[in-house]
Amino acid sequence: MGKVTVMDHPLFIHKMSLLRDKKTSSKEFRELVKEVSMLICYETTRDLPLKEIEIETPICTTKTKVISGKALALVPILRAGLGMVDGMLSLIPAAKVGHIGLYRDPETFKPVEYYCKLPNNIELRDVIVLDPMLATGGSAIDAINLLKDKGCTNIKFVCLCAAPEGIEALSKAHPDVDIYCGAVDEKLNDHMYIVPGLGDAGDRIFGTK
Repeated sequence: MGKVTVMDHPLFIHKMSLLRDKKTSSKEFRELVKEVSMLICYETTRDLPLKEIEIETPICTTKTKVISGKALALVPILRAGLGMVDGMLSLIPAAKVGHIGLYRDPETFKPVEYYCKLPNNIELRDVIVLDPMLATGGSAIDAINLLKDKGCTNIKFVCLCAAPEGIEALSKAHPDVDIYCGAVDEKLNDHMYIVPGLGDAGDRIFGTK
């Protein structure tokens, strides 16, 4: 089973509290999502390989290390996942970005695909799937199924807020996918929203209802 990493840095916990607050405006919410996405990016990319190079500092020549040119792709699940892209790209600007469009059927609560556009050679890249919320796990499972159908073999899933039910479902469906989340909350309610959660992330990012 893939590992589950939960952020415990004080800055992250503080910013998550601001995200949860219903008084936080859409502008502030967008900025906070970008900031926490940058913070979670540190953990998500901790295992990136390095290579040794030689450079010249203002003082002398020295050997040091840089990322070894690993091909990365960020794949946000539309539409809320878009809010996480800029924060991740600020740290890994060479990553390519794909998009998978899914929405949740209000009757069945199951995801429905409506869009997919992925970078060339996606199967050769390490893929990071982005979605602020991991509720039932349905959207994440379907998005990863789609990526695996395209030949992807190294996939991570990143969210800001997760329900235990979503973690269990995703881990069972894709035991080879590591999960990185900002917080693991109490449960899902009858409407399949995370409790206490932070509401509908897409609506809060884009100011819609």
